[in-house]
Formats: sequence, C-alpha cells, structure tokens
Amino acid sequence: MLDVAAPSPKTAVRRTRAVLFSPWSRLGLLAALLAGSATAVWLWQPQRLLADGWPPQLSGAAAVVLFAAAYGLCTAALVPRPLLNLAAGVLLGAQTGLAAAVAGTVLGAGISFGLGRLLGQDALRPLLRGRWLGAADRQLSRHGFRSMLAIRLFPGVPFAAANYCAAISRMGWPAFLLATGLGCVPNTAAYVVAGGHAATPTSPVFLIALTCIAVPALAGLVMAWRKRGRLRGT
Repeated sequence: MLDVAAPSPKTAVRRTRAVLFSPWSRLGLLAALLAGSATAVWLWQPQRLLADGWPPQLSGAAAVVLFAAAYGLCTAALVPRPLLNLAAGVLLGAQTGLAAAVAGTVLGAGISFGLGRLLGQDALRPLLRGRWLGAADRQLSRHGFRSMLAIRLFPGVPFAAANYCAAISRMGWPAFLLATGLGCVPNTAAYVVAGGHAATPTSPVFLIALTCIAVPALAGLVMAWRKRGRLRGT
C-alpha cells in the first residue's frame, strides 16, 4: 500500500491562494458584487428621492459632494443614469445638478472600470478571439480616448457595458476618465435641465431639453436598425 505524504502547510497555503486569486475566482467575485449591488438598489429604491426630496439639512457644497458620491455608487450598482440625472435636476437645479451629475458619472465609471480591470480582465481577455470582439478590443486599446468619447456621445450604448468593455481592453485610466467626463456632458445636461424644469412642463426650456433627449435617441435607433440590416445582408 502506497504511503502518500500529506502536503506541507506552505504548499496548502499556496494552493489555496492560487484558487482564491485565480482569474475565474475574481470574475465570480465581480459577478457576486454586481448581483449584490443590484439587489441592494432594488430594496432601497433610490427613485424615492424624486418623490420625497433631498433631506432639508443638506445644502450647498455638502449636498453637491454627497449627491455626486451617491450618484457614483448608484451608477456602479447599475442604477439607470437617466433616473439619476433627472434627480440631479429636481434636487439641485440645472447648473449645480449638472456639475454633480458629471462628477458622479466619472466616479461611477471609474469604480466600474477599476473593478472590471482588477477582477475581470485576466479571465475575459483570453476569450477575445472572435472577429468583432478582437476588433473592438484593438480599437479601444489603440485609440482609447476617441473611441470612448464616441461611445459616450452615441445614444443608446449601455453605460455599464461600455465601462466593463473598456476595462477588459488595454485602455489607460486618463483616456477613459477624460473621455467619459467630456462625452457624458450633452446627454447628461439634457436630462438634468429637464429635471430642473419638470415643474413647468410647458416651458420652452423643458421642451427643448426633451427634444435634445428624444432626437439623439431616435437617431441612435435608426442607425442601429440600419446597421442591423447591413449585418444581415453580409
């Protein structure tokens, strides 16, 4: 009968670390964090701020900083940005709300980008072998700033999906954050202004804001439909 020696404690520790910190374990942790965040948001229901309003004891710079931080965390937890942008306009007004929303957008994008790079990149990069996935990865890696700027300006691209796709690529942090901050301004401003003037839905400012939301969205749908038809034809 063979006597198999038990592994040493150091060997067992190394094996345990290898399993816990393997790319797929980290990817599983990322998935668990996203699922937990989505569950927490569903239970908390941040949209209540639109009905209940901002706590009266918070005002000025403290309100802006707190809202931007909450915006960033909610965005990383997959709360839809249009809802948060409307809340920024309702609670803080158009100008202050826009500043808070843009800061929160950059913060939330940075959190998602960091999580994706730390927990998901090593596991998912070996899967980028398809033609379209490989082309997207090369585009983001070589032309990060202009590619991400176009993604942020183009309506209809899911915010979280863009963050995690960029995290898997070789895009640098400065290009990602700068393109996000600049590219999010037009769409964010339209929603914030609409929220800030929601009490007067017949005012010219509110109607212009709605137009700035609807026209790019419609253009995006038309372009996506035409692209779909071309892909079918090929």
